[in-house]
Amino acid sequence: MSVIASPVHYHHVPSPALRRFAWGVLAYFVAVILWGAVVRATGAGAGCGDHWPLCNGTVIQHSPRAATIIEFTHRLTSAISFFSVVALLIWTFAATVKGHVARAAVTAAVIFTLVEAAIGALLVELGLTAQSRSPLRAPYLALHLTNTLLLVAALTVTAHMLGRREGFLRGKIRLAAPWGAVGALLAFLIVGVTGSLTALGDTLFPATSLDSALAQDFSSRSAWLVRWRWTHPTVAFLAGAFLIWLLVRAAKQRTHWDNRGLSALVLALLAAQYVLGVLDVAWLAPVWLQIVHLLGADALWAALVVLAARLTLEPAGR
Repeated sequence: MSVIASPVHYHHVPSPALRRFAWGVLAYFVAVILWGAVVRATGAGAGCGDHWPLCNGTVIQHSPRAATIIEFTHRLTSAISFFSVVALLIWTFAATVKGHVARAAVTAAVIFTLVEAAIGALLVELGLTAQSRSPLRAPYLALHLTNTLLLVAALTVTAHMLGRREGFLRGKIRLAAPWGAVGALLAFLIVGVTGSLTALGDTLFPATSLDSALAQDFSSRSAWLVRWRWTHPTVAFLAGAFLIWLLVRAAKQRTHWDNRGLSALVLALLAAQYVLGVLDVAWLAPVWLQIVHLLGADALWAALVVLAARLTLEPAGR
């Protein structure tokens, strides 16, 4: 990050250890999200039965099935993620001054983590896991994915703001033309939701060949999740065009930071996502490719959030 150190604000910058911990917590949360996708893609969501937070009514599992191991591992790692974000909250408040934006961001991250746990519990208690085709599963999954992206965004903003040497206090930040950046983030959220529904359709209604998959897409007898799979690539293409416009604007705009390198990274990640999306369709969405695709989406989202923060939250007076 190309920042000119300010003698006035330098002593307010938290320690490098806290910044590394914040980025580490974000990386760990992404790993937990990826494992959650493994749970969904393998149909292991019912591996612990309809019990929550216990697994099959107990803590210690005797002779567990593979599905139980996958689901129980996800619950354990999710519990660790909660304690890690609480630790980040405590450390951030202890190491920053009043009014630091990172405080608000990490507080939001804790709230989103609690909401994430509540949604996960409802999915289990309502039986909306494994091969469930309940009409409630799709809206719950869309809500789950939206909250997940907001959680990742809050953690990303926390880590980014902890590394700023200027423009991190609420009273010393100027809001600069936010609508383009906000529009890009909303477009990505819509792409993410349609992608989660497409992945659910691939899990519940797997195709044996590309021809049969295309036939399912246009068959009136197919489930609506299958017939609506076309929305994800269509929305992704339209959102990609909007993101490219935003990146061109970011590269040209004179701000406190040089955004050309970050814009190039976002563009490269966007291109990679298109390639992975095509492979997903051609190879009938194998589990490993779904995980790689989701990892790329999380990386793109985090980079886009940092770019939006740089474009919209500028030091006052600049």
